[in-house]
Amino acid sequence: MSKQYAPLAADIVRLVGGKANITEAYHCQTRLRFALKDESAVALDELNATEGIAKTLSKGGVFQVVVGMHVKDVFDEVERELGDLSANAKDDDGPAKGKRKNVGSAVIEFVSSVFQPLIPALSGAGMVKALLALLVVLKVVNTGSQTYVLVNLFADAVFYFLPVLLAFSAAQKLKISPILAAAVAAMMLHPNWVALVTKKEPVSFFEILPFPLVNYSGAVIPIILVIFAQYYVERSLTRVIPKSVNLVFVPMLTFLIMGTLALGVLGPIGSILSGYLGSFFTFLSTNAAWAPALLVGATLPVMVMFGLHNGIAPLGVVQLAQTGKESIFGPGALVSNIAMGAASLVVAFRTKDKKTRQIATAGGITGLMGITEPILYGVALPKRYPLIAAMIGGGAGGLYAGLSQAHRFATGSSGLPAVLLYIGDNTLANMINIIIALVISAVVSAVLTFILSFKFEKSAGEATAAADDAVAAPSGRRSSVAESAVVASGAGGMATLVRAETVELAAPCAGSVVPLAEVSDPVFASGAMGPGIAVEPSSSVIASPVSGTIAVAMKTGHAFGIKTDDGAEVLVHVGIDTVTMKGEGFHGALERGTRVEVGQPLVTADLDAIRAAGHPATVLVVVTNGPKDAPVEQLESGSVVAGAAIAAVGR
Repeated sequence: MSKQYAPLAADIVRLVGGKANITEAYHCQTRLRFALKDESAVALDELNATEGIAKTLSKGGVFQVVVGMHVKDVFDEVERELGDLSANAKDDDGPAKGKRKNVGSAVIEFVSSVFQPLIPALSGAGMVKALLALLVVLKVVNTGSQTYVLVNLFADAVFYFLPVLLAFSAAQKLKISPILAAAVAAMMLHPNWVALVTKKEPVSFFEILPFPLVNYSGAVIPIILVIFAQYYVERSLTRVIPKSVNLVFVPMLTFLIMGTLALGVLGPIGSILSGYLGSFFTFLSTNAAWAPALLVGATLPVMVMFGLHNGIAPLGVVQLAQTGKESIFGPGALVSNIAMGAASLVVAFRTKDKKTRQIATAGGITGLMGITEPILYGVALPKRYPLIAAMIGGGAGGLYAGLSQAHRFATGSSGLPAVLLYIGDNTLANMINIIIALVISAVVSAVLTFILSFKFEKSAGEATAAADDAVAAPSGRRSSVAESAVVASGAGGMATLVRAETVELAAPCAGSVVPLAEVSDPVFASGAMGPGIAVEPSSSVIASPVSGTIAVAMKTGHAFGIKTDDGAEVLVHVGIDTVTMKGEGFHGALERGTRVEVGQPLVTADLDAIRAAGHPATVLVVVTNGPKDAPVEQLESGSVVAGAAIAAVGR
């Protein structure tokens, strides 16, 4: 059956740079995923214009080609095109194996992938510190009390032991032992070492190698250098030590070698580099405090499109760890997101297109909360003028934030709740300044969007009315689609006869209903995979939202394609980017060909494992073989139980 996709597969391989440019290829439920040596070799425009491809994007160093539910058939042909890729993988060596990129891109990709899993912990700790600062300002808690010490401990633990967390994450990225890496980081934070540093007496190893007295609590650059070196040490030891004694001698020698390198060489070098970076931060705050917030505020949407923000955000963490304050990324990101949210809400007010209004309204709200990808891909980029307005508004707010030297005292979200992060130093001045910056961003962005909408927003009143008349029955309800309903099943798919007026979707699990436009994956949020609904789960049992037969079941257990009796094809996708977990955390998945009824369990998902791996656990339910702009009626909001009807998707 996959043979019909052979031409498409050949085009995809050719347009991503050919076999020689691919070091790894795999797929999830809807997307082909490629590890490429050089993404600049991709013929992006031609690829996006190819029939059978819904969307392309690059995320976390993986180039993704969205083709739809028939991805397995396309992938079978891609595999035939590629053959054995082992020779390509061997061309590269070291931590960046499989990717020939310029140094800047490689560093950004590595650093961002290391920090990504830590975001929940950093955000949680940041909000605890913000709450504590608010309690101090309101004189609810005294800084000399034990309560203050304990609550501060709850938050500071993440930052103090940041080297351990970074070591674990970096080791996972480099595919070496995370436990050994964390243990090496723990050596650098050991109380005995801290005592030696505090004592300030010279320390030497075997009376030969001096160990510079450096406190590594909260350090970032030193531990990244250490784990980068550990990659080579651990791999070399694994190769040369016989497997029969590998388990004992590899860890022993790793500890001895890396302990010496960490405290005697690499840690001090990293500390020196951190010092230079700290001097740079000081220079900026003294001579150009306005620059970072202005640049990030004005250009963050473009940075997000190209993934450049992933390289700047960690600088903010470094600055915070070194100075206790952060102004490199946080203020600019916050004003930019508020500007984008405001622009989206104005589009929702001005547009006459129902689908756009739905996306813009939901996206505007989530944008104000700090999540802008749905707006960016669903509204700003397609219409362009909201993007222009938001960038100008973000720049204006960023300029004020920079000139007023607004800075945050902890990391966290980049939405309205983040204003609490600007409480510190026993004053509300920073919070007041960032609020003024947010008002400037929102007002400038909203006014410009409104003005530009008169030029760029086309009137669709007549077309909308005509469409409504065409589908409205005399009784006022929508007419049955049973009379004539042949709908294309997506790019490259076969036509399917649909005999239902709507597809009713039940909640796949207990949790909170989330409009599809608000999910964090831009492909699903933009509707590229089709209309649907999502649930933020509170239970681990994921059930079928429809009755039908499982047509596709991923071996990893994270996604299923179910074909209903009347021909609708429904995708159930557990979590975002959970294909990278390779089945970990998913148990008891049903197999292809199984008949299921509404509410029947499909798989049990370990939600804690999904979130611990750095992935949102959101469960997506999408109708993939209907019109992409089909109306979605949300039947429930807030908390729901599994099996409850939550949405009706028009056909």
